[in-house]
Amino acid sequence: MTHRAAVIGAGPAGFYTTDQLLAAGWEVDLYDALPTPFGLVRSGVAPDHPKLKSVTRIYEKTAAKPGFRFFGGVALGRDVTREELLERYHALVYAVGTGDDNRLGIPGEDRPGSHSATEFVAWYNGHPDYAGHQFDLSGGRAVVIGNGNVAIDVARMLVLDPEELAPTDTADHAIDHFGRSTVDEVILLGRRGPAQAAFTNPEVRELGELLRADVVCDPRQVAEATEPETPTQQRNVEMFRDYAAREPEGKSHRIELRFLRSPVEILGEGEDGPVTGVRVSVNELVDGRAVPTGEEEIIECGLVLRSIGYRGRPLDGIPWNEKRGLIANEGGRVGTGEYCVGWIKRGPSGVIGTNKKDAADTVARILEDEAVGTLGTPSSPDPDEVAAWLAERVPDAVTWEGWQAIDAAEKAAGEPQGRPRVKLVTLEELKAAGRPTPAR
Repeated sequence: MTHRAAVIGAGPAGFYTTDQLLAAGWEVDLYDALPTPFGLVRSGVAPDHPKLKSVTRIYEKTAAKPGFRFFGGVALGRDVTREELLERYHALVYAVGTGDDNRLGIPGEDRPGSHSATEFVAWYNGHPDYAGHQFDLSGGRAVVIGNGNVAIDVARMLVLDPEELAPTDTADHAIDHFGRSTVDEVILLGRRGPAQAAFTNPEVRELGELLRADVVCDPRQVAEATEPETPTQQRNVEMFRDYAAREPEGKSHRIELRFLRSPVEILGEGEDGPVTGVRVSVNELVDGRAVPTGEEEIIECGLVLRSIGYRGRPLDGIPWNEKRGLIANEGGRVGTGEYCVGWIKRGPSGVIGTNKKDAADTVARILEDEAVGTLGTPSSPDPDEVAAWLAERVPDAVTWEGWQAIDAAEKAAGEPQGRPRVKLVTLEELKAAGRPTPAR
C-alpha cells in the first residue's frame, strides 16, 4: 500500500519534506493558504536579492516528480479541518511557519506609523493579505528596531535608489510608493552591542555599497564592543569598524547603526496620534545581557518598523508551546499521524537551506512510524476521492498547472520592463490567472 501525506505549507520546509517523502515512495499533496507556492522565498526575501530566489528551481524539480500534487488557496481551519485531513492521509505535516511578530510591549506600540517589519516586507513583496496596507513614507527619518537580517533588509529598502529597485520584482504599488518617499535617514536600533548583532556578513557588507546612502556607525560603540564569539560576528565587527572610520561621502540618504539602545515608548500626538519619535534606554552589557544605565534618549521620527522576532499561531486541536509560540513536538513528531517541520517546529532561525536538514529530521520520524505501523489510519485515502472532495469544498483551488500559468503571466508582464516578473497581488487576480483555460 502506498502511504499518502498532506504537507500544510508550501515554503522551503514544506518542499524539502515533500521531496524526501516522495523519495521514500510516498505520495504527497502539498497545500498552501495562498494560490502561490514558495512561502517566504516569494513574499519574504528582499526583492534586490534575486539569487536567493533561485532555490525555487529545486522545488520545481520536486513538483515534477510522480506522486506530487499542489492545492493552493486552501487554508487549514478556513477551508478544511484537521479532522477531515486525518480521515484522508496517513500523515499530516504542519509546515506553516511563524506568521506573527513578537511584541515590544511598550506604550505607543500601536500608534499610526508604527508597524511590524513583517507587514512592511509582505507589502513590498506583493503578498495578497498586505498589498492594500498603507505606509506613510513622507517623514525624513525612520527607526527600525532589531538587529537581524529582516531589520537590515527593510532599512536598505527604504534608501534604495529607484535605479536599484527598477529591475526587481518589488510589487508595483510599492515601487510607486518608494519613488515618492521622503525618508532619507534610517536608524537601526540594537539592544545589545556590535558583537551581538545577528546580521549575516553579506547583509552588512551591502550597506557599504548602496548608491545613494552613507552608512554611519559611532566609533565609540565599536571601540567598546565585546569580543565576538563567532567568525560571523568577528567579520561584522570588522565591517562596523570600517564604517565608523569612513568619512561620509555626502550622499542624499544615510543608515545609522546605533547599538545598546532599547525602545521604552513610541511617542506621538495624544493617546492615539501618529508617531513622532521613540524614547530609548541607553544600555550596557552585563554578562552578555543588555541592562539599562538609567540614561535615555529621544529619537524623532515619523515611521517605526519593529523586527524583533516571530512566533506561530496556535492550530486548533494541536499541542502548543505557548512560551515559544511553536507546536509542541519531539523531533517533529506531534502525535499519531501528525508532524511538524520548519520554523513552527524549531523557531525562526537559520537560512533557507537549514530547512533541508530539519525536514530530514521530521521525515525520519515519519519513516520510523511507518516501519512500526503507528501512522494515521485514514478511512478515505483514495487520491481521486480526495481531489473530488477538494474540488467541491474549494472550487477555485489552484493546482500546480495553475501556478505555472500564474508564473508565466507574471514573467510575461515583467519581460518588457527588464524585470523578472510583475507580481499579481490580489487573490482575485491570482485565482483568475491560475484557472485552467477552457478547451476549445
